[in-house]
Amino acid sequence: MNKKIVQRTHKALIELSNQNESRKKLSFSYENENLKYKSRLRDFSSVEFKLFDILFDEMSVQESVSNLFNEKILNTTEGRPALHHKYREYNPALEFDFRKICQPLLRRIKKREFKNIITFGIGGSYEGPKLLQEYLFNASAKMNYFFVTGPDKDEFNAIVKPLMGQNNLYIFASKSLSTDETLACFNWLGKKRTNENSIAITANNERASSLGFSQESIILFPESVGGRYSIWSPISLSASIENNFMNFLRGGGQADSLLSGTCAESKRYQKFIKTLSFSDIWFSNFRNKKNRVLLTYNWQLRSFADYIQQLEMESLGKPCDPSSIFNSTGQTIYGGFGSTAQHSYFQLLHQGTADTAADIIFCRSRDSLLLEAQAEGQSDLLSGDKYLSLNALEETNGNIPVNLFELKSLSLQGLGFLIASWEHRVFLTSKMLGINPFDQYGVNAGKIAAQKKLKKLRVNSPNQDK
Repeated sequence: MNKKIVQRTHKALIELSNQNESRKKLSFSYENENLKYKSRLRDFSSVEFKLFDILFDEMSVQESVSNLFNEKILNTTEGRPALHHKYREYNPALEFDFRKICQPLLRRIKKREFKNIITFGIGGSYEGPKLLQEYLFNASAKMNYFFVTGPDKDEFNAIVKPLMGQNNLYIFASKSLSTDETLACFNWLGKKRTNENSIAITANNERASSLGFSQESIILFPESVGGRYSIWSPISLSASIENNFMNFLRGGGQADSLLSGTCAESKRYQKFIKTLSFSDIWFSNFRNKKNRVLLTYNWQLRSFADYIQQLEMESLGKPCDPSSIFNSTGQTIYGGFGSTAQHSYFQLLHQGTADTAADIIFCRSRDSLLLEAQAEGQSDLLSGDKYLSLNALEETNGNIPVNLFELKSLSLQGLGFLIASWEHRVFLTSKMLGINPFDQYGVNAGKIAAQKKLKKLRVNSPNQDK
């Protein structure tokens, strides 16, 4: 890395940020069989993009991409590679072959004809499977799917208790199988859990065995698959019971091939991901837009913002490398189902003083032209398009940069492509900021603090937590 070039480029970005005159939005679009994207990035032009691209090259970010896919140790604090992408390779090793790993248990599940599939898990073991199941909703499905986080027993009683006595399959999804919330559910279930009606999905075989799971009831995945990236792993077993989960993996694999490729299509895809990453850094570091709202205008994607919240904030919510020219880390992500949000906090977005950016996702549907109109109309209004006849009281700020994503269809392949692309966005950003996106020591600190308090509480109330 040439430090002089980096410093000079950074200085040029600062100078641009101090200019108050309005500049053109970056006009960029990307499209393939899965996704159509249009930038509406107010105050981020091709000038800024070119400067960031210089930094991208000087920081050898594309080399880091190669290192990721070549299984180099990028999770330096934990001394391991990040291997979640191995599940979505065309010819993965047996260790990452989703179909071969899960097939025996899938056959058993179908043979037993379980009525209810109940998954106990939290974090990536909850957000990913839950998102997939909502996305795959089928009114004629043979089984019912439920997700429980713990540790509030009211949640357990509300969801699990009414199902007792029915033909249930219990899935305990936890990388370590020592997660307090999941263990609480395990204990509450007690003797109702057997090796015939339960499965452990974990990276800790020894722990699963000690809890009484037989080897036939354990599905293992590697330690090098991080929790918030585990949607690609057997953690998503429930989504594969009645669906062709390989299409989801295939969509993610398509995105990987484009990010690491050298053909013309790869170059266009890489510019798409760069646009997302560069603008995120620009708005956070130079335009005080520390927040980004993520809105989905399809009911099946109502939990997508929750999923991305963990992916981005757990990956990028860390101090930048001391040598980094940037100071601000990842943005605060919030959002949800767009139609609902319009009637709750959109007033602030349109006429408030808070600085934010926006991602909007929709899929055209003959069943709901209203959703399409809302997604595109709000995108216009938020980004400042002036084509409406509004009175003085209705005038909006129109100062919000918008990324507009259109899914070509609500398919597993399309969702896989979108999520993998979002991971690529996060990865490029992490490399530009000098952040390890694969650890989460702040989360660990919270667990330690809770455990210390729990020990004290148990001394004072020994019979309470049962």
